[in-house]
Amino acid sequence: MDKRTMTVTELTEIIKLTIDNSPYLGSVAVSGEISNFNHHFASGHMYFTLKDAGAQLKCVMFRFQNVNLRMKPENGMKVLCTGRISVYPQDGRYQLYVSDIIPDGIGALYIEAERIRKKLEAEGLFSEKLKRPLPQYPQKIGVITSQTGAAVRDIINIATSRYPLCELSVYPASVQGAAAVKTLVDGISYFNTKEHVDVIIIGRGGGSIEDLQPFNTEEVAYAVRGSQIPVISAVGHETDFTVCDFAADVRASTPSHAAELSTPDKAALKHKLSAQRDAMIASVNKTLTAQRTKLERMRTSRALTSLDNFIADRRVSLDSVSTRIADKLNIIRLRRKKDFETAAAKLQASSPLRVLANGYAYVEKDGRRGTCAAELSAGDRIKITMKDGTVSSTVDEVFLNEK
Repeated sequence: MDKRTMTVTELTEIIKLTIDNSPYLGSVAVSGEISNFNHHFASGHMYFTLKDAGAQLKCVMFRFQNVNLRMKPENGMKVLCTGRISVYPQDGRYQLYVSDIIPDGIGALYIEAERIRKKLEAEGLFSEKLKRPLPQYPQKIGVITSQTGAAVRDIINIATSRYPLCELSVYPASVQGAAAVKTLVDGISYFNTKEHVDVIIIGRGGGSIEDLQPFNTEEVAYAVRGSQIPVISAVGHETDFTVCDFAADVRASTPSHAAELSTPDKAALKHKLSAQRDAMIASVNKTLTAQRTKLERMRTSRALTSLDNFIADRRVSLDSVSTRIADKLNIIRLRRKKDFETAAAKLQASSPLRVLANGYAYVEKDGRRGTCAAELSAGDRIKITMKDGTVSSTVDEVFLNEK
């Protein structure tokens, strides 16, 4: 057979056309584990390797297709990639051009749930500051779960036996499968907008990670946190927490535990009420005993057994008090009189009239009292006040003391 000589480019183009025209490689779904994952910062394209125990496959997912992914690919994640096989001429290798990625297997579900948990935790959705206390005595409890499962029977049986006064309303929801997320979210909306309840229990019995997947979604977490009514997450999987558990106000390990958390125990209430009743009775009896003692003391008092003598005693006491008051008033009067006499004597001693009586006088010029000879001049009209009258005079001459 004749050999045809061709360039590398020509050969690569033939191989590319052959693969592109293959009816088997135009649309394939390939499962494997992601490795060497690189989300290019500038272009937004995703580059990674899909591998299993026997081979590896280069993959690329362009930005316009990966922007709508519901999951974030990571190394070690088992996935199912849909796309087409073609050749990248510059490297001379075939690769999978990916159009969609979905988790494949339990490992992928765990990784995706952990990714969602970290994302919502970073947003502050699980903050303890957002947690609300449960009502102590709920009148009505809303339950969102399967109406045919064991979970709803456990909740009803335990809640009604613990607290018969409480009414339960069950919103039938799918708890696994494709329709579960919507019905769980719709149930929360229903109790927040159409039927008032005091607390909501959302959950199911135990199951595999695939069964619990609806409770590991962002939609359910946002709905739980957005509820105006306190929510108890009751997913019966004690060893693992779901995203719904973190978002709820309270996490219960099982639906039965949720029923216990949401209702008071009637036996404990009876015991508490009995103790309070006994305390009230004891308090009333103590008060009655004290009042009886007081009444008996009054009944046997002198005022009631011998009124005349009681009044006579009071008159004597009144006279005694009156005498003591009169004595105190007299003492006060004498003290005040003595203080007055002392003050009058001091005032008399400093009176100018007393000075005048001793032969002294004072001089006034123009209605103003003078104290110095230097204030007067020859010819000034002055008035001299003495002890028995005044004298008008004219100054003839002023003599000043030598200094």
